[in-house]
Amino acid sequence: MNFFKQEKNALVFQENGETLKLIPWGENGLRVLSSYLGEMDESCIALLPAEREGSITMDSLCATITNGNITAKCVVQEWGHALQISFYNEKGDLLLQEITNGGCLTLTPRQFKPLPGGAFRLKATFISNPAEKIYGMGQYQQERMNLKGCNLELAHRNSQASIPFYISSLGYGFLWHNAAVGEVHFGLNTTEWIAEQTKQLDYWICAGDNPAQIEEAYAGVTGTAPMMPEYGLGFWQCKLRYYNQEQVVHIAKEYAKRGIPLDVLVVDYYHWLRCGDWKFDPEYFPNPKEMVDELKKLGIETMVSFWPQVDYRSENHEEMRQQGLLVKSHNGLDIQMLFHGNNVFMDATNPRTRKYVWEKVKKNYYDLGIRTYWLDEAEPEFTGYDYSNYHFAAGPVAEVGNIYPREYARLFYEGLQGEGQKDVISLIRCAWVGSQRYGALVWSGDIFSRYDDFRKQICAGLHMGLAGIPWWTTDIGGFHGGDVNDPNFKELLIRWFQFGTFCPVMRIHGARVPSTPIVNKAGELREPTGADNEIWSFGEENEAIMTKYIKIRLDMKDYTRSLMQEAHEKGSPVLRTLFYEFPEDPVCWDIQDSYLYGPDLLIAPICYEHAMGRKVYLPAGASWTDAHDGKVYEGGQWIEADAPIDRIPVYLRNGAQDFLIGRI
Repeated sequence: MNFFKQEKNALVFQENGETLKLIPWGENGLRVLSSYLGEMDESCIALLPAEREGSITMDSLCATITNGNITAKCVVQEWGHALQISFYNEKGDLLLQEITNGGCLTLTPRQFKPLPGGAFRLKATFISNPAEKIYGMGQYQQERMNLKGCNLELAHRNSQASIPFYISSLGYGFLWHNAAVGEVHFGLNTTEWIAEQTKQLDYWICAGDNPAQIEEAYAGVTGTAPMMPEYGLGFWQCKLRYYNQEQVVHIAKEYAKRGIPLDVLVVDYYHWLRCGDWKFDPEYFPNPKEMVDELKKLGIETMVSFWPQVDYRSENHEEMRQQGLLVKSHNGLDIQMLFHGNNVFMDATNPRTRKYVWEKVKKNYYDLGIRTYWLDEAEPEFTGYDYSNYHFAAGPVAEVGNIYPREYARLFYEGLQGEGQKDVISLIRCAWVGSQRYGALVWSGDIFSRYDDFRKQICAGLHMGLAGIPWWTTDIGGFHGGDVNDPNFKELLIRWFQFGTFCPVMRIHGARVPSTPIVNKAGELREPTGADNEIWSFGEENEAIMTKYIKIRLDMKDYTRSLMQEAHEKGSPVLRTLFYEFPEDPVCWDIQDSYLYGPDLLIAPICYEHAMGRKVYLPAGASWTDAHDGKVYEGGQWIEADAPIDRIPVYLRNGAQDFLIGRI
């Protein structure tokens, strides 16, 4: 009995209703698909076309397929003819292995549980190596780098971006090529991937000698970011919210008056009357083109916030509803978020929606000279996150819901490219596999102004880079709860500002308190405006510190630009774990509170209240120069770093970027 056959460059297994296929895909990679009682769909929800020629061997009960330095060995077990797949590198080291059938336990590594309508609840189970360390998977709000032992939801929420790719310390990368809502459990005994509703199994695995090689292979099959626009290298000013045209122009002129370089000024949400109008409210912005032109004269880009919600009272709601351009609810009313009214989401997965919305954006923003957009609410933020109750044009949210933020970014990327814009960047609150291709700059959501949240962002940014999203940032100072009159908050803000200097994009934002209510001429209570959030708003001493770091950011432009070029060409993260550059140093795999900004700068944020110093680990294999005083240390040791309020510990690898010495 032959269980295996070769179809073109793929190895195929068939038994008892299951068809499984392994395809050489990308550099040192294999794509694995399995369908049950149906036809296999080889289309790609995230992967780019990257089929390769591999080598295949077969006999009746065993087959292998090799692509570069990865080999899959497929063994038909005698009990029940269950198939077990094991993956090896070119040295013969075991990387990952499906569970066995367990003999009389009759387990299956690929479990398809039928659901009404023809879909399945899918569980894929692998044997776990307890010594393995796992990194990536996107952005989860936890102060943890090694994800071994973690249970993660495969779904998006405000401040959570689920990107199901990880890098293993064992020397492989793994992509769960499935957009369904689900879970992953990185247990000590098994690793379990669960899709709550799907048609088939689909994943991609690659082998690599080091994390950089794995990351570049992953970028080769999912794409890289465009080149960062020049204004992305400087400082961005934002707050919740500049509520009228006069405020925006005043802030821009004040930065110019003080001689503080500013690249982007952000006009936040509810500059419109109703969600879904997608245009300026003339009561507060009587001549937005004049505003944009004034900022351009000062060398400042205007960014505007965009929400995908459509209020029932919006001028576009009825037309979009009639044309089927909105997300549908399976049960009850189509009210998917309650915020200043009853809102339903535009369906970004629908090409007709993307075309319709871009036409509105072009008319009401782009034609005014606005080229940069802030794509908020990108998960989207369903009230209650009842994923099973909603349906996109692309399919049920339970089955394909995680693609929404990527298609949202795609709307603006393709619209801007259609107008001839080359370097596209959109600030967005969520991402999925491939979002980087559409110029997605992810920020970490509506986090709190607390030190524990600050520490979580360091982990989040590093995981996002490993998950293939090199453009990432935070609200400097946090979003919720920052009291501008509280000395403790001012200290936190300075420490966060120093961290933000060494992030892919440096942007201050927040809903500072106390806020001021806004009531329009019709007597309607609008979204409030927060307390002042400009760098001169926190006292002269703090202004001087923040001005110093803005100028350091500008002095680093050539270096930062080189990092963006590397991200564009190879998919390299801008924020890097220490092990990314120093995989041979075992200590580096356990560091979660310091990182590398590109290959040359080791950054050690001060992220505990009132701390004026900290321990810093310097990786073995390089010398490290203190950017403050020029002192040189050999790697492979812990040191004590002094950090008064105006200083963040920064160390230069082998003396590189020595222009920073004495500046920090």
